[in-house]
Order: sequence, then structure tokens, then C-alpha cells
Amino acid sequence: MTLILIQIQRSLMHTKVWRFVGFASAVVGLVCYALSSSFNHLFGNWTLLKIILYTVFSFIICLVILYTNIWSHSRSLRFKAHTAFLVLTITSVYSFYFDKVMNGKPDVYSLISCAAFAIMSLSLSWQTQSGFEVDLLYFFLGCLIVLLMKVRLQLFILGAGLSYSLIILRSFVSSTQDIVYSELEHESSVIIEVNSLQQLASTDIPSTIEQLRSYLNTLQQKNLNLVDILLKHVNEYGDSELMSFGPNFMINELQPELINYLHETAKLMVRAGFEEEFSKVRYVDTVIKRWITASEIALKILFPFEQRLCDHVFSGFTSSATRCFTEVFHGTTFQLLNFADEVAHGSPSIWRLFKMLAIFETLHYLIPKFQLCPDSLVNEAAVTVQNRLGIAISELFVKLNYLIFRVPAAKKVAPSDGRVHPMTVQIISYLASACRSRHTLEQILQEYPKVNNGVVVKVSFIAHMQWILDILEKRLKAKSKDYKNPALGYLFMMNNRSHIEAIITSWDLETIFGDDWFKKYQAKIQQDFDLYQRNSWNKVLEFLKLDNNDFVAPDDNVTSELLKEKLKLFNKHFDEMYRVQSTWSVYDKKLKEEIIISVGNTLLPVYGIFIGRFRDCFGVHANEYIEYGMFEIQDRLNNLFLGKR
Repeated sequence: MTLILIQIQRSLMHTKVWRFVGFASAVVGLVCYALSSSFNHLFGNWTLLKIILYTVFSFIICLVILYTNIWSHSRSLRFKAHTAFLVLTITSVYSFYFDKVMNGKPDVYSLISCAAFAIMSLSLSWQTQSGFEVDLLYFFLGCLIVLLMKVRLQLFILGAGLSYSLIILRSFVSSTQDIVYSELEHESSVIIEVNSLQQLASTDIPSTIEQLRSYLNTLQQKNLNLVDILLKHVNEYGDSELMSFGPNFMINELQPELINYLHETAKLMVRAGFEEEFSKVRYVDTVIKRWITASEIALKILFPFEQRLCDHVFSGFTSSATRCFTEVFHGTTFQLLNFADEVAHGSPSIWRLFKMLAIFETLHYLIPKFQLCPDSLVNEAAVTVQNRLGIAISELFVKLNYLIFRVPAAKKVAPSDGRVHPMTVQIISYLASACRSRHTLEQILQEYPKVNNGVVVKVSFIAHMQWILDILEKRLKAKSKDYKNPALGYLFMMNNRSHIEAIITSWDLETIFGDDWFKKYQAKIQQDFDLYQRNSWNKVLEFLKLDNNDFVAPDDNVTSELLKEKLKLFNKHFDEMYRVQSTWSVYDKKLKEEIIISVGNTLLPVYGIFIGRFRDCFGVHANEYIEYGMFEIQDRLNNLFLGKR
């Protein structure tokens, strides 16, 4: 009985069987629908044109069923979306008109056509995964139930039973594709496949097959439990604490009788010649951070666990245990290495440089772990991939000064309010990331130097970083010239240089660039401030300057008019300066405070002296001309650099 069930199961796995079933059901469905009352109600009596069109349509449907393997492998999301939309539209329009014109009881041909089309959809769902075939199956099953209920309400049971059977059949057939499949998160997966059950059954142990399935189902559940335990430890502990658990805590989670039974089964399979098909493990990860996590967990925990498990299961069969573990190790590590190799061969970009650095550092740390595998080819492949990554990183780093200024932000114009340019933010972020990986980059530049025409070109990491900063400074200066107001251009340079200084300081990168460089950079910021003040507030101060001729008696009309004119010009230009600079922006609060305090320390004493002399000249009438007191001036200064609102 077991052999018969296995034979039926294997028959249902053949694509040709389902292709024949789909073609036959399509022919039956199309013929019966042509003869049904449903067709007559919807399209009227047959004419020569309708016969030709229906024949062509039927021929196309049959070809689609017969050659499903040609178009079923399309991975285009656009194809799937358009196909699903087309099916949805056609079924919706058909349902609308069918409900509108079909009032009487359906005939037998209508019932048969619906059932046949449902079976056709079932066969399509086995052959392709485009998405629409399952919707078609449910649509035709729904139509069949509705038609049966129109004949007699009690026939709902028949329709529901047939629908349930077809849905269960589809689920059963789908489940036979993989005996065991357990998924770790969304990116990583562990798959255990056991094939050739028929060959095992032919050795007069049919009951062993069912028993083996039962144990494998138990092992599958245990695998899921181990995944939960592993994820829990990964979330709760750091790397050093996690590695202290070792592989034994995973072995202990499996029941001894389960391992013993698998050992006995392994002996049977080794003697029968099917050890290669006993188990395969694949760890798949498409995101680099998850790739790193998967690599560390696989090489530090899972592989030692697999090695111990193979030793337990194949106890007494050393060569088979080695072969089984090698298969497990090969399948997984080569997928991990292939992913790393693909990253190494990608197109040049800043993003890829730092991703390759992360993978290179992980591989460099894990290279000794590859020696777990008895096959030296794995370790050699890991070293080869690491070397390719090193060469690619070295070549990219040399081109960094070119690539880094190709970012979209570099093409943007200077902000109208003088704030930090997006180019500065992005490029200094890249440089900070490179500096954080300084030791790895210096090692790579030394081990994988650039060679031009047979000559080794030495590249200094620090010199390259400073060169990029020099290029950035030149580009910023060029953009600062675009401002019509020179003072805003110097404020723009001050903002950008202050941002660079703040990032370098926050990441403790002063030691990389050196104290001399840092002091020179701070001097440049001070120079920007001096030029900013010279081109803005110093011009206002010119109206407050007094010479010896200004210290005269109150009845000197000439001098009085001169003082009034100076104060009037000061008020006008101060108002204009405040109005303009209140819309400018400064990088951070500390820098803003420093600028305001410095301007205040320069402006307020001079203004105070001028107002004192003005009051001496005009006496009680001075307030008629004075618009700002000392506190009003300070208040206006405090409201500078608010940015555009």
C-alpha cells in the first residue's frame, strides 16, 4: 500500500501529467461551453464569424496550456502584474454580464465547462507561479457552486465538496515538492531534503519510510525550536558571550533517540548508496548586514553543530560523516562566498567601497573557520574571494577623489541662506567612514598596491584624505563666489569649515590629520570670520567713527548736522544689515553665539561712545534722533541668523 501511495505521489510530481490534464480539461471546457446555454445567453446564436473567433480563441488557450513551460519562468513583476490585472478585468466583466442575462437554470454543459475550467486552473497552478492561476481556480469553483445552487439549493453540498477536494489536492501536490522546509527570518533559510524514498522502499523496508518521515518531521520542529533559541541568544548576548555557548547547547536540544534513529537510517542509506541525498543545508542572505550575521553564525555555531551531528548520526562510518559534513559545508559556504564575490565585481561606487570593506573585514576574521572543512578547496576559495575584495577596494580607494565628487549633492548650487552645502555633509560623512576603517584600508593598500605599467604606486591613506579635503575646499570656494553679497560667501565658508571641524572632532580624527593641520584649519575659520565682519559690520561701524572735530559745543550747527547725518546713516544701514542677516543661517548654536558675541563686542562699545557724544551735543533733544538704545542693539543682534522662515 505504501509503495502504491508513493507511486501516485511521484506521478503527481510530473509536469507532463499536469500538462496533459490541463490540456484535456481545457478542450472539454471549451467544447462544453460552446454548446452551453450560458454562451447563447451572453453571445447569442452561432454565426460563421463567431465560430471562427471562438476557434481561434480556443486554439490560443490550448497552446498556452501546452507550452506553459515557455512563459511560466518569467520573473518579470510587470508581466505578473499585467497578467493578474487582465484576468481580474475579464472575470469581473464576465461576472457582470453573466449575472445580468442569466436568470434561468443552467444546463449540463455549463456545469461541465465550469468544472473543466477549474481543473485546467488547478493544472496551471502546479506548472506556473504567476499568481493568476489560483485566482482562476477560485473563480471557476465559485461559478460552479452558484450554477449548482441555481439548479437546486441542496446541490451546494456537491459543489462545496468538489471545490474542497480540488483545493486539498492542490495543497497536497504543492506540499510534495519539499518534504521539509523551514525558514529562518526572510532572508536566511535552512532546507533539508530527503529523496529516493522509492529506492529505500524497494529494500523491503516500506515501514521505514513512514517512520523516517515521522522522525524528520520531529527534526523539522526541533530545527524551528533551535532557530528560536539561536535568535534569542543573538539578540540577548554579544559576540563573545554568544560564542561561549559552543555547539553543545544545540546538540543537547535534540533527543538522543532521534539522533540514534537517524544514525540507524544513515547506515541503511550508506549501504544503499544514497548518502549524498541525505541532507543539504543552504544559508541564503541577500542583505550585507544579514550576510555578515549569517556568515558569523554559520561558521562559529552552525557548522560545528553540523559536524557533531554528522559524527553522531554516522558513528562508525567516518568517511560518510566526512562526506555528509563536506556537502553541508560546501553548499553553504560557496553561496556565501559567491555573494561576496558578486559584490567585489560590482560597478564602482562609494557605497560599494564601504560594503566591500565590511565583507572584507568579516572574511579576514573568519578565514580560520573555513579550515573546519576537510576539503582545502573551500579555504582556498575564501582566500581567493578575500584577495579579489582587497584588490577591488584598493582600486576604488585610489579613485575615491574622483568618485566622491560624482555624488548628486556636488552638483547643487550654494544654499541661498549660506547654510552648510549638502556636498559637504555627504563627502565628510564618507571621509569619516573611511577614517573609521583606517587600519583595514592601510592594510589593504599595503598588501594590494596599485600597479601602473609594472610599477608599484604607493598610496598614503592620510595624504589621500587631505587631498580630498583640499579638493572639497576649492569647490566650496568656487561656490561661495556665486553669492552677490561677499559677506554671505564668507559666512558660507565658515559654516562648511565648522561642520567639517565638528565631524572630525566628534569622531576623534584629529590624530589622523595631525595637530598642525587642525590648527591651520581653525585659523582658516577665523580668517573667514574676519572677512565676513570686514564686509558687513565694519561698514556699519564707519558711520560711528568720531574725530577731534566732532567734539564741539552744542551750538556748532555744522558739527551737529554731521552727527545727525552719521546717526541717520547708521540706523539705515543697521536696519538693512539686520533685515538681511536675520534670514541667513549658521551651522550650529555654538558658532552662532560666537559670531553674535564677537559682533556685539565690536559694535556696542563704539555705538555707546557715539551715543554719549551725541547726547553731549544735543542734550535733552538727543532722544528725538536716537532709534536704538544699547539693549535694542543687543536684542537685534541676538535675532540674527534665524534662517528663512
